[in-house]
Amino acid sequence: MGKFRTSSIDAIVDQQSASTVKKTILPNGLRVLSEEIPHVRSVAIGVWVEVGSRDETEENNGITHFLEHMVFKGTRHRSTRAIAESLESLGGYLNAFTTKESTCFYARVLDEHLPQAIDVLADLIQYPKFNPTDIEKEKIVVLEELKNIEDDPDEYIQDVLERHLFGNHPLGFTVAGTAENVRSFTRQQLLDHLQTWYTADRIIVAAAGNVQHEQLLEHVQKRFTLRPRFDGSSRATASPQPPRDKHTPVSLHTAFSRLSQDDKLVVLRKDVQQAYTVLGRLTEGLRSQQRYSMLVFNTLLGDGMSSRLNQSLRERHGLAYTVFSFLNLMSDIGVFGVYAGTDEKNVERAIELVLKEFEGLRKASVSKKELQRTKSQIKGNTVLGLESMSGRMTRLATEEIYYGEYISLETFLSQIDRVTMDDVHDVAVHILDPARFVQVRILPTHGSANSIQSSQ
Repeated sequence: MGKFRTSSIDAIVDQQSASTVKKTILPNGLRVLSEEIPHVRSVAIGVWVEVGSRDETEENNGITHFLEHMVFKGTRHRSTRAIAESLESLGGYLNAFTTKESTCFYARVLDEHLPQAIDVLADLIQYPKFNPTDIEKEKIVVLEELKNIEDDPDEYIQDVLERHLFGNHPLGFTVAGTAENVRSFTRQQLLDHLQTWYTADRIIVAAAGNVQHEQLLEHVQKRFTLRPRFDGSSRATASPQPPRDKHTPVSLHTAFSRLSQDDKLVVLRKDVQQAYTVLGRLTEGLRSQQRYSMLVFNTLLGDGMSSRLNQSLRERHGLAYTVFSFLNLMSDIGVFGVYAGTDEKNVERAIELVLKEFEGLRKASVSKKELQRTKSQIKGNTVLGLESMSGRMTRLATEEIYYGEYISLETFLSQIDRVTMDDVHDVAVHILDPARFVQVRILPTHGSANSIQSSQ
């Protein structure tokens, strides 16, 4: 079995450099991005709208996600069934998702079927019918989705954590909203949301695969007739004072200082078989100058079987089947956390070991060998991700959303290479202050009624 050598990555970088990335901004503000990969036979295309749950209010939280569902229930030109069959009958697929900061409608098809994919995607976001009967039916579907989320401790614990970290800020809202809100949504609310947020200057059409930019432009200009923004709507920043400019990280001190001691430990009892624990805190976002150091730090601490957390809690002590750290970064702020699933009797010991790993990273720099291994892991994972046209398309769009430009693979890899042992140590000292963390536990009921409690 041969080694995955650095030269293999270099070869992929050369291949990436040979691919053609282009961007055009149409007169109405719509952005069209493409990456041409001529040796494949498929195209992944996405229509990205810069609206998510952070752009909602407490009263309409969930409307963005509900609208994403409703566009598939029929348009001016297609029935629900016709939408489902439109690309599936060609061997392709069509789907969508909503996040806190964006909504994406995407498809993957053979290159020869790109015009059909563009036609369907344009139809979905421009001409949804929002039939009142379909709205009531889809409410039932989304209400079931909410139940599924609450029944999934992995997902539910993340929602609880972010609700406590962000408080009443829209970033603390769940993407799917509340059952009360979902039941109340009306056709007029959907139309208003579509008109306010689905404007040309907030939309990106991104495609990767065997696609020529001029061909993509021609089809987009023919099918998309979106108007530019007509109002002054804008999203809430994640701190009381907005950043000085789009690259300035928000202040985290104000957001954290509102947390009382009673907010820093949340215990929930639910019908589960094991205990789930997450420790999380606010940190810098995607526009931070430290984002590459943060990525290396997180990978080293808790991403993968060779990470410090996995080696300690799972391999040496046998306390957890699943343990990892995560970075959930948004434009101007982020969440760092550690997740572990253990037997209830092992919760305190597991947390003790997590904090021990925190202390170890804060007290001493990582070794040159461990740093190099972590960098190689990140670079290898990134290169492997380029095998996916959907991954390339997503990268095009998200980098446009967060940075306003495409960051080449060569640039990304060089930034990872520049991260030093001191950089990782500085991030660890900054992030791994135990006093800054909120802890959420979901414990088995053991026959007691479900309860939520906070304690010091």
